[in-house]
Amino acid sequence: MLVFINGQFIPEEQSVVSVFDRAFLYGDGLFETMRVCGGKPFRWAQHLERLRRGAEFLSIPLMFTPDTLRGFVGQFVEQNQMPDAILRVTLSRGVGVRGYSPKGADAPFLTMSLHAVPPPLAANEPSGWSLITASIRIFAEDPLTQFKTCNKLPQIVARAEAEAKGADEALLLNTIGEVVEAACANLFWVYHDKVCTVPTGRGALPGITRAVVLEICQVLGLPTSKRVIKPEALRSSEGLFLTQSVRGVVPVVSLDGEPVTPSPLVEKISRTYGEMLAKA
Repeated sequence: MLVFINGQFIPEEQSVVSVFDRAFLYGDGLFETMRVCGGKPFRWAQHLERLRRGAEFLSIPLMFTPDTLRGFVGQFVEQNQMPDAILRVTLSRGVGVRGYSPKGADAPFLTMSLHAVPPPLAANEPSGWSLITASIRIFAEDPLTQFKTCNKLPQIVARAEAEAKGADEALLLNTIGEVVEAACANLFWVYHDKVCTVPTGRGALPGITRAVVLEICQVLGLPTSKRVIKPEALRSSEGLFLTQSVRGVVPVVSLDGEPVTPSPLVEKISRTYGEMLAKA
């Protein structure tokens, strides 16, 4: 397996990142994760734009032009012979002086890695994920939640809590008690045949797959709504599902131990999303 480091393709076992790298020390960096289908990164432009906006917010320069980086991705996928994979792009501020100050960290570090696509659920497995509500909270107006920063400790703690309770994933609330998202996915729910999701600016990441699903709903003629919701109201919904780049559309089968009623709309959206991936 080859990895990409600052313009070079290097065998995985020979790849080196400094122990003084700020992404390692402080989570001072950004990342994007996306599907590669037929050798092409799905929704590359949208992922790159979110990375660009995050880099601008953190004042981390991107050392490659969009066209150059896209060219590297094509070479990277081809050299690893992985036309269907998961691609992770990580941008670190690099090495600087000791401490929190970013002074002196003027040589950013950009890496890429490829990973196998998770297998589909087996016939004897549940047809979706179980959720539990995490105890940790997300700040409702934190501007960093708009980007995929390398510091994901709240999500890690929430996911560990869910797994300790035998659940697949954690539901996150913000500091004012509103539903936000899952630890590694955006959240949708169906209510009166309307597909709803949390608006950005309440702690939820503006997910790329989330945006794709909203597009799908428009194509299918399904009404949508971006609205805040409390946990107790979520339990009266007519279906829940998660969206993320790795697995696409994931139905939720239970929340805090209570079964979730499946909605036929979730299957319809999931099928259309799969068709989009196949044509990408």
